[in-house]
Amino acid sequence: MPSLSPWLPDCDDTVLVIVDVQERLAAVMRRRDETVARIVMLASAAQILGVPVIVTRQNPNGLGDTVKEVADVVGVHEPVDKMAFCCREDAGFSDILADTWRGQVVLVGLEAHICVTQTALALVEDGYHVHVVADATCSRRDRDAEIAFDRLRQAGVSVTTAEALLYELVGVAGTDRFRAILPLVKALDSDS
Repeated sequence: MPSLSPWLPDCDDTVLVIVDVQERLAAVMRRRDETVARIVMLASAAQILGVPVIVTRQNPNGLGDTVKEVADVVGVHEPVDKMAFCCREDAGFSDILADTWRGQVVLVGLEAHICVTQTALALVEDGYHVHVVADATCSRRDRDAEIAFDRLRQAGVSVTTAEALLYELVGVAGTDRFRAILPLVKALDSDS
């Protein structure tokens, strides 16, 4: 079923991009545990719903590998290692994204005001419908993330939450997809 609106993600046209959720970077995030938990939930849902996942790592020699919780749920994958803050500036990333043949990009990760914002703005210019999941994206300082989310909204990016995104991807209650993601949503309540 096609999406009702470009502001609503379509399960068959969406790709999840996990931006730079790396050991040394995550360690300095005040909202690390909450953010990583939401990313893990979204990556788990992507597996259930058949949504492709792309994982990036910024300067892995300096910032380390993807945090274990995220790497474990994504499973076997080839991360896109980059030095540019904007993921789109890496040819490998752009090729992988184009090869998904999907027009909607869900961005989560670190840091909201740097790599996530630069990537989101570039992808909007490329014609993608971009969704940034605010509670699965953070910065070292909350104020930086808040301003980034405001900038993104002004640029036409849909800023949402993990739970809202999951229900939008599923679209209808009572289906097998709905029943499959429901435990993930309920787990959010126990983590809050």
